[in-house]
Amino acid sequence: MIFATSRFLPTVCVFVLIAFLSGADANAPTNAPAATNAPVLTNAPTADVPLKRLVVDDFDRPGIQNNLGGDAATWNYDPIDPKSSCTYNLDAQTKHGSEGNSLHLVYRLNPNKSSQNGFWMNLNHLDARDYDHLELWIKGDSKLGFAKSLKIEVNQPNPDLLPGGTIKGSYGIQGITDEWQRFRIPLNMMTGIGTWNNLKTLVIGFHSRREKVTQGAVFIDDIAFVKTGDPGPSIRDRAPYPIKRAWEQAHGGEIASQPFVQRRLAGWPTNLLADKSKFPKNDRKFLMRVARDTWTGLDSLCDKEHRLPFDQVRFGKKSVHPAESRAGDYANITDIALYMLSVTAAYDLKLITHEEALERLRRTLESLEGMETYEGFFYNYYDTTTEERTSNFISFLDNAWLTSGFMVVRQAFPELSPRCTKLIDRANFKFFYDDVDQVMNHGFYVHMKCRAEYGYGLLYTESRIGSLIAIGKGDVPKEHWFQLMRTFPSDTPWQSLTPHDRKVKTVDGYQTIGGWYEWNNFKYIPSWGGSLFEALMPTVLVDEKKDGPENVGTNDVIHAIIQRRYALETLKYPVWGMSPCSMTSTDGYAEYGVKVLGTRGYKAGVVTPHASALALYVTPTEAIANLRNLIEKYDIYGQYGFYDAVDPVSGEVAYKYLALDQGMIFLALANYLDHQCVQKHFASDPIAQKVLPMLKNENFTSH
Repeated sequence: MIFATSRFLPTVCVFVLIAFLSGADANAPTNAPAATNAPVLTNAPTADVPLKRLVVDDFDRPGIQNNLGGDAATWNYDPIDPKSSCTYNLDAQTKHGSEGNSLHLVYRLNPNKSSQNGFWMNLNHLDARDYDHLELWIKGDSKLGFAKSLKIEVNQPNPDLLPGGTIKGSYGIQGITDEWQRFRIPLNMMTGIGTWNNLKTLVIGFHSRREKVTQGAVFIDDIAFVKTGDPGPSIRDRAPYPIKRAWEQAHGGEIASQPFVQRRLAGWPTNLLADKSKFPKNDRKFLMRVARDTWTGLDSLCDKEHRLPFDQVRFGKKSVHPAESRAGDYANITDIALYMLSVTAAYDLKLITHEEALERLRRTLESLEGMETYEGFFYNYYDTTTEERTSNFISFLDNAWLTSGFMVVRQAFPELSPRCTKLIDRANFKFFYDDVDQVMNHGFYVHMKCRAEYGYGLLYTESRIGSLIAIGKGDVPKEHWFQLMRTFPSDTPWQSLTPHDRKVKTVDGYQTIGGWYEWNNFKYIPSWGGSLFEALMPTVLVDEKKDGPENVGTNDVIHAIIQRRYALETLKYPVWGMSPCSMTSTDGYAEYGVKVLGTRGYKAGVVTPHASALALYVTPTEAIANLRNLIEKYDIYGQYGFYDAVDPVSGEVAYKYLALDQGMIFLALANYLDHQCVQKHFASDPIAQKVLPMLKNENFTSH
């Protein structure tokens, strides 16, 4: 199996939630992506005597300074809330061991709203790379009462990811009693931190939505980093796929087996570049030409036996000769979803017959029905030759896209409805719902039995389609939609712009926090990175101009306009359309966007055709002109349609076809050419019919 790039999951953009400590003490960690409660391993069976121990704080010193010389304090998410507070003292009577003190934390949480507080300490840039567990002793206060759980969090500065902010690793501790217990947490389970150096703070947190006990106290003692020699599993572990490994070895190894991998494809191009002079002058005929070529590629670069799309195929810079090319014989489940949607759209466009569509869909469904799953959900990647899973990760958003494929197929082809419905019904998206932060978690690591560190907390990103499906299925409450952030607090240091009028408002009886950005007199709510992938990918399925005319629909139009103007007028590019795509200078994949459109804002530098195709929905005249310009100015169009990306300054092209990006191009074209055909299939499904009316009543830029 050739992994041709280090491509992110299709959910490349939006890890940020409401910051777990937003509004806390100024010296406490702020504005980091929030974590969700991971499953807890209480009193993990590790060596009683570790190989190495670094005691951060045993609370035996006078004062609150820890053994690293770091200060400490309590924090409160809402400092002016009179019903939420946390205080501390050093207690010499109740301690772990025979000497010194313990930390006594007394907390009170507002039971009438989401309330959180706790305690933090400065780790003074600690390098903990030689340790594999965090250890502490905890005892509930039987006199004052106590909740059975709390959250531990370690923060690390990361200006590359979040300028001025931090990333975090967190762990939900459960099973606290009125007896001293040691909790030894594998650092690998705190999945948000990859390299455990330059640590900023350690945080203890209480949350009103985590437990019914909203006031009480705990004793904490002997916080230490320890080395046991047994770090446990990691998110970097890859799933074994022994059948494919044996198949590769039988064909001479991974590289030597490439010709045999390529032979499994349904087709292969004969020319690297198309003749630029042969494109029709008529716009509709031009778009039909692009749609036909793109569909041919999607259908060809697919395992002909299993009807699973290859994630990507990379060609040489001067040739499509198989010896100079690499085929990524693995499929992300969003790739599979977009392939099923594309088969449906190809039938709508009369590019294939009804029987041809059914034959392809039946084989894809048969492949999916035979794949290993977890709790009804599919793993993130599968090998296209053997159908083995190659990932340990269950992704919320990718499973949501796969569900959307089943929804559309069962509406377009009723004879396939029972099979699609069975696959939809067996997966309950409550599995991903964080009922503390009321957002959807990024996913679940099956081999570690823990959730990912991050969740989808920003509304205007591609993840909104997953939230709509989860609500429409009845798996998560409607209030989840209104807990999603429209904007971040004004004091968030890494925001590209400061939001205006960020106030609480009521929509359909639910409270949400509004606000908007403004650039050149345009008012809008931001995405995370300012890419058209985040802004417009959901419109492949949802007619947001119709269903949410004063919120997402208007926002879609403005994002496309600013994308164009920023690229042409501010950056002086000859073409526009920035979104996550292949890099042109290396064999990688990266995020690109317009900074002022994003909360964080991605870098500029590469233009991708799928951005223009998505913009057909909102600014068709400008999108068509841009697609034509891309063809005229660059060698970017091949036998199977547009290649993935171009550097608009150097003209260097990434000669790759990515199933994800080609799928977006084709579906956007089909919607434009055939009266929003894919959107109509989606809107006719009962899941969509239950949730789309929810979009009607909010106005993003007014109360």
